[in-house]
Amino acid sequence: MTSPVPYEPPFDEISSQGSTSLIFRIKPGVVVKCPRFSWWHSEAANVHTLVKDIKHSFEVEQRLLDILGAHPRIIRYIGVSEEPRGLLFEEATDGNLQAYIDQHHETIKPCLRLKWCRQAAEAIHYIHQKGVIHSDLRPENFLLHSDSKEKLGLQLCDFGGSTSGDIDGGHLPDSGFFNPCRPWISTEAVDIFSLGSVFYTIMTGHWPYKSPGPFKSVAEKVDYEELVDTIFASQKYPPVDSLPGGAVIQGCWTERYDDVGALIRDQNLCFAQEREEFFGMDIAQA
Repeated sequence: MTSPVPYEPPFDEISSQGSTSLIFRIKPGVVVKCPRFSWWHSEAANVHTLVKDIKHSFEVEQRLLDILGAHPRIIRYIGVSEEPRGLLFEEATDGNLQAYIDQHHETIKPCLRLKWCRQAAEAIHYIHQKGVIHSDLRPENFLLHSDSKEKLGLQLCDFGGSTSGDIDGGHLPDSGFFNPCRPWISTEAVDIFSLGSVFYTIMTGHWPYKSPGPFKSVAEKVDYEELVDTIFASQKYPPVDSLPGGAVIQGCWTERYDDVGALIRDQNLCFAQEREEFFGMDIAQA
């Protein structure tokens, strides 16, 4: 089989990376998301599964970003880059949500956590209204961005595995963010269940049934996946009664919500009570 050809754009420093892509800063405030392997330099694009999957992922993401357009809760898409080959985005000032939680969990104020939960729901509500299902929600796929108008606002990113009509990125969420009792297909309900685990992580600093911090090895990740899938398959979930917004988290996991609009209505009622009782401030000021 023809070997994949690594793509090597002319940049020295990688801003971040994933299994299929590398992200480079090309100028202040702008990054380019490049494929790990090229599909235009060799025959690997036609015969190597990984290269075909990467090409498909980039094509899906470009098409869905065009559908979504501009929105405050979606990463700002600038356009296609031919050299280096990839997709151009506004750079998030504070990286991804997972990394930020891992580094700053002890100092994140409760009112800011609630704001992030609200903004995560707003992002999913918007994409569902546009006919897009993300299908891979986890804290790493939310970015934190500060500008002159707001402090550390969430932006949803990474649509290469998402779906919309006949556009199918073919992804489903990681264990801990997916309900193993449901069919392995992309639906709005999949995103809503994932939101429950995203909210839980924001409020507690860790994934359901996982200790804080990144996985230390592949074996640890595999063990976690087996554990949480088994527990979730029995429809048992972590206790949330003591968490601000816990009733909404539980509602996501137990399929109380048919759509994100209903979730947001519950969230608004719950958060209004939380800020009056506990915080004495408007979440928007966080």
